Amino acid sequence: MGQPVNVGVVGCGVIFDQYRQSIERLPELRLVAVADLNLERAREAVRPYAGVEVLSVTELMADPRIDVVLNLTIPAAHAQIALQAIAAGKDVYCEKPLAATAADAARVLRAAAAAGVRVGCAPDTVLGTGTQTARKAIDDGLIGRPVAATATMMTPGHERWHPNPDFYYAPGGGPLMDMGPYYITSLITLLGPVTTVIGAASRTRAERAIGSGPRRGEEIPVAVDTHVTGVLVHASGALSTLVMSFEGAATSAPNIEVHGERGSLVVPDPNHFDGPVLLARVGEEGWQTLPAMAGHVEAGRGVGLADLATTPAGRESRAGGALAYHVLDIMESLLSSARLGTAVTITSTCERPQPVGLLPAEP
Repeated sequence: MGQPVNVGVVGCGVIFDQYRQSIERLPELRLVAVADLNLERAREAVRPYAGVEVLSVTELMADPRIDVVLNLTIPAAHAQIALQAIAAGKDVYCEKPLAATAADAARVLRAAAAAGVRVGCAPDTVLGTGTQTARKAIDDGLIGRPVAATATMMTPGHERWHPNPDFYYAPGGGPLMDMGPYYITSLITLLGPVTTVIGAASRTRAERAIGSGPRRGEEIPVAVDTHVTGVLVHASGALSTLVMSFEGAATSAPNIEVHGERGSLVVPDPNHFDGPVLLARVGEEGWQTLPAMAGHVEAGRGVGLADLATTPAGRESRAGGALAYHVLDIMESLLSSARLGTAVTITSTCERPQPVGLLPAEP
């Protein structure tokens, strides 16, 4: 292995520490500098870590030591920061989604292609042992030809626990845009790209009450659909049924199930890296738990950044920009289908990401 790739982080909010812990463990990466609109927050974030500099965004982009920019800003700023990094000749890896809109995401990918730099994007949870073991089970033919899948996320809404949940109910928010990237990225990893979607959506309330923190009891407006359901038609012919909702108390449905001609799989929560994969076969009784057969063991957020850093030039990384753009296109198309009342053809596509062999945890 060569020298580690030098990382500069823009955005030192809540998720920063999860990435920082992974970067410390991954020998492919080295944290060099951070930047945030709130410089004091940036200083506080790296105070325990000697040698990590606090810079302005402009200084970080101009720093010749930095190879890749890790973009942890809010979704509305993702495209702006990514385009700055690309203009500076640096690779960029974004927290999900790649941009606030598919149009902005397309701009990012065009700019990167013109500049000869690479783009990656979360979620990288699909690189853990959970989704990757299910992927290997499918590829090894344990369920036969995949026919269908279901993906379900049902909660009563984030305002119950989040002290400032406004953005979840503003344009660009909602259950699909918030949690859909995890589920749809997993479905594409398991079953390949999507060609057509049929969607329906609803909202039951014009306002929601904040349930915790100093704003407890304050009513906030709901400007997005809070229950989204639809069917994804994969290029392989498999059909995935998706339910993303802030309208249910709870659900006993598995996060993801995949059904084939000879068996079915229960796939763990795609918001996590690991979890049990269950297999049931036609003609056999009950479910069996599969051993971890593929994926990064004990992975954390940032393993996709390491994958980008080690992917050879000219190849798309497993958590690459084309996949992230396809996911965003699918989500926007589902919402368009719900408004139009008709199926929508997906104009983008991507390669099904390469599988991950079983890789031990980093020390």
